Amino acid sequence: MKQLSQIHGVTIKAGIFSDNFVASRILSFSALSPNGSLAYARLLFSHIRKPDIFTANTLLRAYAFSSNPIDAILFYIHILESSNIRLDVHTFPLLLKACSETPCLSFGKALHCQIYKLGFSAEVSVLNFLMQMYGYCGLRDSAKMVFDKIPEYNDASCNIMMGVFLRYGDFESACEVFREMPERNVVSWSVMINGYVQDSRFKEGLELFQEMLEKKVEPNESVVVNALSACAHIGALELGEWIEGYLRKKSVRFTVRVGTSLIDMYLKCGCVEKAFKVFQEMEIKNVQAWSAMVGGLAVNGRGESALKLFSQMDLNGVKPNEVTFIGVLNACSHSGLVNEGSRYFDSMAKIYGIKPNIHHYCCMVDLYGRAGLLSKAEEVIKGMPMTPNSAVWGALLNACRVHGDTEQGEQIGKKLIELEPNHSGRYVTLSNLYAVKGKWKDVAELRKVMRDRGVSKTPGCSFMELKGRVYEFVAGDNSHPQSEEIYGKLDEMIKKLKLDGYSPKTSEVLTEMEDEEKETALCRHSEKLAIAFGFINTEPGTTIRITKNLRVCVDCHSATKLLSKIYTREIIVRDRCRFHHFKDGVCSCRDFW
Repeated sequence: MKQLSQIHGVTIKAGIFSDNFVASRILSFSALSPNGSLAYARLLFSHIRKPDIFTANTLLRAYAFSSNPIDAILFYIHILESSNIRLDVHTFPLLLKACSETPCLSFGKALHCQIYKLGFSAEVSVLNFLMQMYGYCGLRDSAKMVFDKIPEYNDASCNIMMGVFLRYGDFESACEVFREMPERNVVSWSVMINGYVQDSRFKEGLELFQEMLEKKVEPNESVVVNALSACAHIGALELGEWIEGYLRKKSVRFTVRVGTSLIDMYLKCGCVEKAFKVFQEMEIKNVQAWSAMVGGLAVNGRGESALKLFSQMDLNGVKPNEVTFIGVLNACSHSGLVNEGSRYFDSMAKIYGIKPNIHHYCCMVDLYGRAGLLSKAEEVIKGMPMTPNSAVWGALLNACRVHGDTEQGEQIGKKLIELEPNHSGRYVTLSNLYAVKGKWKDVAELRKVMRDRGVSKTPGCSFMELKGRVYEFVAGDNSHPQSEEIYGKLDEMIKKLKLDGYSPKTSEVLTEMEDEEKETALCRHSEKLAIAFGFINTEPGTTIRITKNLRVCVDCHSATKLLSKIYTREIIVRDRCRFHHFKDGVCSCRDFW
């Protein structure tokens, strides 16, 4: 901008700023460059004697793509009121985009009228953005009506319509548009894959990604990032590794976005060393990359390494953000570093000027709760500058469960059920508290409340990838083609476990039944089924990786520790909260979980 203002001064002195071409070039840099100034561009526009539509559209584009797109609408009104600029076909897509982002349906409808009035109602580029505007403003049927009236729609028309359907969770209609396209470009595949991933339908997203590769379509950065995200969520390490190999084979430079996605994928698959290798190779590391690495080390039980990396980040002059500190506090929480966690929390505002939000307070409640300092955890809640949410109370409830404080846990559990009457996990944790104390009547009453309210318990399920295919296991399920072999292996595992001193933790079963029945229920937990499947289908010594949708139970944790020793296998389980690296009868969490 310093150089631009000097050039601007020279054009005024030379008397050539009155030439619209010269003025528009100066305004264009100021409005559209990342190093420009939108305020300066607006000032320039006001000094152009007879601004034309090209210059006005340049400024409209800058406003429409800014963090405050309503300014595009306000600028447009200013043009109508104070100039004779004749609008063209490039003006309306920008304005409709601004209406979509704001969102502003009433103004969008007014623009629709003006589009017809000025004769642009057959322009595909205008109709595409009109369709998007209606979709983003809540009128899906109006968007579909515009789509159906496009005389000859293009790829962009289909991509936008698919995006609108996916926005409303209508995958069937989106797929119909996608499959009917005569030719699908990379953007079309990207829209669909992104839709699946954003809706947590990771398995389907990866299947579509693999179909795309079979069709010989080169993935773009967006597709790669979404595919890696899906791999990360369901622990599809083999496919994630293949994607990295593909990128290296194609000599694709690891941008910050791709590099960070790779790091996240490896960390969420428990491959800390591979994540660190990618991290070190990245030429540019922003705060997101550092935060991903710090947070990933924390949930993998490498608390000290996470804190060491945070210090290195500080030395490199990268300023941490709110997400970084969630990783730092988690590192302290999962490693029992209470004093260090308290010190880092205090440093947020004092040293880094970051005001702690509710997530950070939740981390502190978890930190003290895990360490058994329940009174300190309560003090944190009482001292919060905002109303504690369900996550904060949930952290304290879990601490009460772990440390056997039934009385306080019962009070908090009832409060949580009032706050989140449809959250099955709250009922389960309170049931667990009652079951441990043998309060079966209370357990039964709580189950009745769940039935009356239509709340169903989320079934435990585990995912395991084998030879590029992801397998899903549900507790007690018999639908797997290898069920007979899996349950046979499971019987063998239980016999070996008992010979090694294993005793099933029947308190984990939240139903009043005979101990033998409880043992059978525990043996059929989804991660045990996945481990049995892994033992059958992989070579001895191969690491078994499992992703679970719920927190691992005490019984499965104890059993898996022994299984890693008995079968001399490393077993990595990622549950809802963290990683457990089981090896030689020991877990990386050091039983502090």
